[in-house]
Amino acid sequence: MRTVEQQCKDIIKREGINLKSSIDYNVNGKVHSLNIEWIIDTYMKASDESQLVFLTALEKSLGVKNIGVDKFFEGMGQLLLMTHLSKKIEL
Repeated sequence: MRTVEQQCKDIIKREGINLKSSIDYNVNGKVHSLNIEWIIDTYMKASDESQLVFLTALEKSLGVKNIGVDKFFEGMGQLLLMTHLSKKIEL
């Protein structure tokens, strides 16, 4: 049986997207780059239930014209980046 992580990566490959593709985020003039594989790997560190939610949302993004896989990963990466940056500020 394929893992949730492998299912996510298979979807990306099927869509013709390179897992090493990066998404750039400009935060206060500083550019942060996250690649799709890293975003998936990071979400796969969450609970089993959270992994399934991620997979389900990814699958649903395939059928939504205005969202799509690209926008899905932009949003998920932004969430990770903002969480990371807010934790740095707390220190």
